Order: sequence, then C-alpha cells, then structure tokens
Amino acid sequence: MKKNIEIFIDKKDSLKRLDSTLSNKIDDMSRTRLKNLILEGNVKVNNQIIINPSKKINYKDSISLRIPESKKIDIKPYNFKLDIVYEDKDLMIINKPAGLVIHPGAGNKDKTLVNALIKYCNKNLSSIGGELRPGIVHRIDKDTSGLIVIAKNDKTHENLSRQFKNKLVERKYLALVWGVVRPQKGIIKSFITRSKRNRQLMEVSDIKGKYAVTNYKTLEVFQSKLTPTVSLIECILGTGRTHQIRVHMSYKGNSIIGDKSYQKKNKKFKKIDFELNSMIKNINRQFLHAKSIGFLHPNLNKKIHFEIDLPSDLLDLLKKLRKLSN
Repeated sequence: MKKNIEIFIDKKDSLKRLDSTLSNKIDDMSRTRLKNLILEGNVKVNNQIIINPSKKINYKDSISLRIPESKKIDIKPYNFKLDIVYEDKDLMIINKPAGLVIHPGAGNKDKTLVNALIKYCNKNLSSIGGELRPGIVHRIDKDTSGLIVIAKNDKTHENLSRQFKNKLVERKYLALVWGVVRPQKGIIKSFITRSKRNRQLMEVSDIKGKYAVTNYKTLEVFQSKLTPTVSLIECILGTGRTHQIRVHMSYKGNSIIGDKSYQKKNKKFKKIDFELNSMIKNINRQFLHAKSIGFLHPNLNKKIHFEIDLPSDLLDLLKKLRKLSN
C-alpha cells in the first residue's frame, strides 16, 4: 500500500540538508532508506521533484514524501543449521562454512546464507541491503570460511556500515600461501580493478580501480624434505575489496593454497609426503579463514570481539605440515 507523508519546515530546520531533515522527522526509517527514496524521485519540495539528498531546505518549505509499495521478492527459506557465535536483538555473528554463498544471485537463488537467515529469523533483518541482501552488512567469498556480522535492524546496519567505512572494524584472516612472503611482514597497497581477461576475477592496477590495503605478517614457515615451502600468514584488512587478500597475495607471488582462480600454475613436487600431497591436491577451497572480528556494538556502546578456530579441513592440513616439519 502506497503512503504519503507531508512535512512543513519551521525556522529551526531552515538551511539543513533534505535527507538529514527527513531522518530527524521520520523515526521509523533509516537515513539510508530515505536517501534512496530521494534518489529514486519520491520526494517533492514545494511540489517539485528533488533528487539531491544534500539540497538545503528553507523556512516554510513543504516536503512531500511518497513511499512506494515494497517490491515483493520471494526468498525461499533454506533449512540450514547456522553456526551462531553470538546473537542479541540487534545483530548476529555467524561462523560461515566454506561453500556457502552469502546472498541469492545467478545460479543460486535458494541455498545461500540469506535464505538460511530468512528461515531462522523469520524476516527480522535489516532492509538497507535491498530485497536480496537483508541483514548483509559485509561479505566474504563463497569458498572462504569464518566470521560475518548480520544486522537485524536498519539502525544497527547503518551504524555498522559507518564503522566499516571509517575503518573501525578489525578483521583478521589466516591464509596458507605458497613460498615465503618477502618481506615476511608488511603492507600491500594498490588499486584493485576487474580483470581484463576474466570479468569474474579482479587484478592489481597502478592507475585505476578501488584503493586496497592489506596488512600481513608471517606466523609460520614450513620447509622440509617432505613438505613444499609454504607460509601461514595473518592478514588484517585496511579496506574490504572483492577478493582482496587473494588478489594481493597472488600479486606478491604467494598465491593462497587451494585458490584455483588466482594460483598461477599447478604445483608439482618430486619429493613430498604422499598423504600431504593428497591433502593439498584434494583441498576444495582456498585456505583462507576469517578468524576474528571486532567492533563497537551499536546499542551497547562497548567494544566486542569474536574469534573462531580453523575448520577441520584447514586445521588437519596445518597439523600435517607441523608434524612433517619437526
């Protein structure tokens, strides 16, 4: 059902931004949602459509807001057991397994994290991400495991998005990469853009794309007669670009083990433990795990932090490397 809201501007609101004024006057809608309504042509000032959220309004202006009917998109609930690390009325921390896509898209509309959240939360999720991404504040790749935060309402979503934008969210990843990273501790800074050869992949660029920063340090190096030379590294994201760690490590010449998209070539070894060789060959995802996340809770106003162990497939490979290296 369509809804119209009329607002008249008094002296104290004169010369303020249109979007912030609407946000102050309308309690049950987020500023992001109101901004999108402005951009979509649903707001009139003095009977003239305004699509500029930052437009300054004046004393005695009349604002008319049209709220269109919600688009009905049928997201089927997915009966999938979520690994919930933390939950309250505002947010959830989920330990996502490798192989689970975050939200519906081409080729997978029914068996995603969003579908599982719909089943679990009964649609009690934020709407800022759109109809296909309720509750989704950030993403990790399908074949990356680990922690992801879910927003249950728009105010929480806005607050968390602002923290991500201002680099106030700390995210640490573990990755097992080929070779020894040189230097063993450092910062990778570059632009990341879509690949010219394959539009589904990303690549480093010197001149265009989105600026990306990855802090890394080497935790362990494995070198022995029965193992290939590989390194366990910890990465802290300074930005959150698509495939960022995978692209940056490939750029350094130390692609992530199991990463079929960014690994330069298949590794072959003359001497290697048979069982270890089989484990590396048969790993069906990149060895990349979002091990921790920390941020200021939007409602509790205190810093919260969560950490999760490596899943068994990655841990078993790491244990085998440690055993053979001793």
